[in-house]
Amino acid sequence: MAPIARTPSILVVDDDRATRLVTRTILTKAGYRVRMAKDGTEALKMQRGRPFDLIVLDMWMPRTDGLGVLDGLKRVKSRSKVIVMTSDDTPATLLKAIRQHAHQYLQKPVEPAALVSLVREVLKSSSEPPIEVVSARPDWVELVVPCTREAADRLHGVMARLETDLPENVRESVSYAFRELLMNAVEWGGKLDPKRKVRISYIRAKRLLLYRIADPGSGFQMDGLDHAAISHPDSPIEHMEVRESKGLRPGGFGILMVRAKVDELIYNEKQNEVVFIKYLD
Repeated sequence: MAPIARTPSILVVDDDRATRLVTRTILTKAGYRVRMAKDGTEALKMQRGRPFDLIVLDMWMPRTDGLGVLDGLKRVKSRSKVIVMTSDDTPATLLKAIRQHAHQYLQKPVEPAALVSLVREVLKSSSEPPIEVVSARPDWVELVVPCTREAADRLHGVMARLETDLPENVRESVSYAFRELLMNAVEWGGKLDPKRKVRISYIRAKRLLLYRIADPGSGFQMDGLDHAAISHPDSPIEHMEVRESKGLRPGGFGILMVRAKVDELIYNEKQNEVVFIKYLD
């Protein structure tokens, strides 16, 4: 007889009573065991008694705020995963939460379906080395990221929040370029090995955005990318035949599309580091 699956436990931490009750109702209906805490001090006491699988955490609360809870969790032997839920989506706040090892971020007011979907995603995610924040200035962000798709997805969402003041077409172009190059670094340079790291730099100047992505791989040569569209400038579909012959998934337009969406794309000699620039004028 197969063992009965254990229902995940969730702690909802928020100083607003209405938000606590609504969040508990949503998650209880989704099938989770839910308890509540009215502030960070109470949450840390409850966590020491019996660790929760997940904490849904408000950022700004009396006594001990969300950052204080995240810091306190570092000293708990069995650490819970954390979703930060707040109306404060400023870059400084997001980067502080990532520095304290929050797993994901959700902006208030929360859409019930989005909350349940994110909770399921985080609970299913594997334990992996945290994203390391080297610099958290909004105009100079530097991060060290484990080479996993989950970490790349988390980081992509956070970095998109740094550019919310830009025109939508600029945000979309930069977001596409960053995700494509980050996934290349994680998958090809890092071989999806969580022990290997990709280093990300983001610089926001008055007239430009600059991203630098350095992966731990040995690099590549453009003339060896016969499975990519960039190697077949006169035939946009020839690479698809190469991919099919190698058993690769459809695609291969990544670098070509990135070049179309940014103003400058520069690789180092080994081509295991790349810089792209988007001008804002």
